[in-house]
Amino acid sequence: MVSNANSQPPSPGNRDNLPSSKASPSFSSLLKPQEESLNLRQLFSTARRRWLLLATVTLAVSALVGGRVLREDPRYQSQFRLLVEPIAGDERFDQFSQRLAGQLGVRLDYQTQIQVLRSPVLLEPIVEKIQQRYPEMSYGALVGNLGIARLEEVTKILEITYTDTDPDKIKFVLDTLAQGFIDYSRREQRTSNQKGLDFVEGQLPELRDRVDRLQKTMQVFRQDNNLMDPEVQGQKLSERLLGLKQEQQATQSSLSQAESLQATLQQQLNLELDQAMTVAALSEAPRYQTLLNELQKLETEIASESARFTSNSPAIRALRKRRDNLLPLLQEEAVGVLGVSGVNESAEAMAASPNPIRLQLTQDLIKATNQKQVLAVQNAALSQAERQIQQRVQEMAILTRQYNDLQQQLEVATESLNRFLLVKEDLQIESAQQTLSWELISAPSQPQVPISPNVPRGLLIGAVAGAMAGVSAVLLAEKLDVRLHSTEEINESLGLPVLGLVPSRKELKGKGRDRSRQTGQPLAFPSMRRYRASPFLEAFRSLHANLSFISPDRPLQVLTISSSMPLEGKSTNSYHLAQAAAAMGRKVLLVDADLRRPQIHAMADLPNVWGLSHAISMDIEVEDLIQRSPNEDNLYILTAGQIPPDPTRLLSSQKMHNLSVKLRESYDFIIFDTPPLFGLADAKFLTAHADGLVLVVRMGQTDRTLLKQVLDGLKVAQVSVLGIIANGVNDYSSSSYSYYHRYFNAEDDERSQSNQNPMGSSR
Repeated sequence: MVSNANSQPPSPGNRDNLPSSKASPSFSSLLKPQEESLNLRQLFSTARRRWLLLATVTLAVSALVGGRVLREDPRYQSQFRLLVEPIAGDERFDQFSQRLAGQLGVRLDYQTQIQVLRSPVLLEPIVEKIQQRYPEMSYGALVGNLGIARLEEVTKILEITYTDTDPDKIKFVLDTLAQGFIDYSRREQRTSNQKGLDFVEGQLPELRDRVDRLQKTMQVFRQDNNLMDPEVQGQKLSERLLGLKQEQQATQSSLSQAESLQATLQQQLNLELDQAMTVAALSEAPRYQTLLNELQKLETEIASESARFTSNSPAIRALRKRRDNLLPLLQEEAVGVLGVSGVNESAEAMAASPNPIRLQLTQDLIKATNQKQVLAVQNAALSQAERQIQQRVQEMAILTRQYNDLQQQLEVATESLNRFLLVKEDLQIESAQQTLSWELISAPSQPQVPISPNVPRGLLIGAVAGAMAGVSAVLLAEKLDVRLHSTEEINESLGLPVLGLVPSRKELKGKGRDRSRQTGQPLAFPSMRRYRASPFLEAFRSLHANLSFISPDRPLQVLTISSSMPLEGKSTNSYHLAQAAAAMGRKVLLVDADLRRPQIHAMADLPNVWGLSHAISMDIEVEDLIQRSPNEDNLYILTAGQIPPDPTRLLSSQKMHNLSVKLRESYDFIIFDTPPLFGLADAKFLTAHADGLVLVVRMGQTDRTLLKQVLDGLKVAQVSVLGIIANGVNDYSSSSYSYYHRYFNAEDDERSQSNQNPMGSSR
C-alpha cells in the first residue's frame, strides 16, 4: 500500500527500494467508507467532541426562552361578529342592492372598510367612552391589541377581536366597539343615500338641457337638408342610380346599333347624308318628278333619234333645245322644293329618278341618322343625370354620418337621463324605507381561559430553539476550527491513507505499557508465557502490519517518521513502532535523528552521551554507538548524541548517506525519528535515504492548514509520503477504535472473572 494522489514520488536514488504501487487501490478502498455513513458518523463525533458547548448553549437558550414563557403574564382574548351586508335569503332587497351598487359603481371593499374601522377618526370617540372607565386607554393601546378581519374571506361577516390581561376590560371594550361600529354603519348609510340623491339631483338639469339641445340640433339638421330618414332616402338614391346605369347601358347599345346601320347604308348608297336627304326630298315633289320624267323621255328620244340622224339634224337640235329649256325649269323646281341654291352639285343625282329599293334605302339611312342623333342626346342626358345622382349619394353619405352622430349623442344623453331618473327613484324609495345597519350576530363574552402563555408549547419551543442554537454553535465552532479531529477529516482534507490509529493515552491510563510495568512483565513474553495485550500496543502492531503489507514483494526497510509541528507524538510513535517490529522477530534499529530535541533516549531509559551526531562528525564506528534496548532483545537504538550547532548540515552530508547505506546491511528494519517538518529541512534530507515518510498527526491538535503547507513542501521536494499515523484517537474519533476498545474491555472483563473464579473458568 502506498500513498494516493497527494503522496510524493520517490527520489531517483531510492526508486529501487520503494514499494510497488499496485496495492494502493485496494488499500484505499478498504479505508474509504460510504459518504452517507461518514457524514452521520462525523456529525455524531462532532457532537460528542463538543458536548460541553452543545449542552451549554442548548441549556442557556432553553432556559432563557422557558423563563420568559413562565414570567409572561396571562393574556385573554374575546371577539364579536358583525353582518355588514344583506344575506342572500332576502332576494328582493339583494337584487335591489346589486342593481343600485352597479348603477352607482359602489361595492363594499372589505380591506378599505377594515382600515376605516381602525382609523383615528372612527376610534377616537370610542376611546373617549372607554376612558371614562379605563383612563389609561389610548388610541395606540386599543389599535395594538385590536384585530379586525373578514371571516373566511367569502362571508359578509367581520370578526373583531381584542386581547388584554384583564377579562373585564376586554368585555367592556368589545361592547363599546360593537355599539360604536353599528352607529357608524347607520350614519354611513344615511349619509351615503343622501349623498347619492344629491348627486343625482345635481346631474338631472344638465342632462335634460343636453337632451333638449340635441333634439333641437336634430330638428334643424333635418329641415336644412330636407331629410326625413337618411337611410331610406339613401336607399332610394342608390336604387335610382342603379336604374340610370341600366338605362344608360341600353341606350349605349341602341346607339351602337344605329351607328353601325348608318355606316352600312352609306356604304351601299355611296351617298352622303345631305345628298340622301336631297334625293328623298325631291322624290316626294310631284312637279319635280313630272319634269324629271319629261326630261328622261327627251333623253330617250334624243338617244333613239341619234341613231337615225346626225347631231346637226333639225330633229336632234329640236329635242336638245326642248331638253335645254326643261333643265332650268327642273332646277327652279328643285330650288323651290329644297329652298337652297346649291342644286348644281347634285344635279346628276337628281337627273335620274331613283328606283323604289334605292329610295327605301335612302329613307332608312335618314331614319338611322335621326335615331342616332336622338340616342346620342338621350345618352348625354342619362350621363348628366347619373353624375347628379352620384353627387347626391356622396352628399347623402356625409349627411347620414352627421345624422347618426347626432342621433347617437341623443340616445346616450337620453339613456343617461333615464338611468339617473331611475336611480333617483330607487334612492327615494331606499330613503323612505328603514335603513339596514350592521347586525351583531355574535355578542362579545368575557373570556375565561387565557390564550397565552401556552406553557407546554412555550417550553417545547424553548427546547427546540435551544437545540437548534446548540447545534448552530457547534457547527460554527467546527467551521472555525482548523484542527483535525477524526480520520474521516484526514481522508477528506488530505487524501492520504491512515496507516494506523493510536489511541489516546489518557483513556488507557493504567493499561498497555503502564500495566506491563506495574506487573513487571515485558511487552512481549516468551512463548511459554501468555501475552497480555492492550489497545495501545495492538495499535502499533497493526501499524507495523500495514507497513509490511504496503509491498509484500519488496518490504520497507528504512522509514522516516515526522510530524508537521512539535508535540504531536512522533518520537513516541517511533519508539513503540520499533518495539512492535522487534516483537515480531525482526532486527530493528531506531535512530534518534532529531538533533534538536532528542527524546528516544529518555523513553528507552538509555544514556545519550554518544550518538548519531558523533557518528557523522567524528571517525567513530557506528556499531560502537548503537545500544540494545533493555526491554526488547531485537531492538537496537542509536541515540542523537550531543546537539550540534547545525543539524541540517550533518544530516545532508555524504557521510550520513554512507551511514544509512551501511546500516541497511546490518538491520531488517530502520526507523529514523526526525524533527518536525514545518520550517525545518532535516526530515527531507533524511527521507532521501529512506524508502518513505510517515507523518504523525495528533487528533484535536494538528492544524490542517499548516499540515497542507507541509505536504506542499514535500511535493516540491519529491518526498514519498506513505501515509498518516492518527495519534491520540478517542472513541469518538474513529468507529474502528470504538470496536477495538470494546473488544479489549470485554477481554479484560473475562480475565477478571476468570481470576476471581479460577475453578469455574472454561479457559
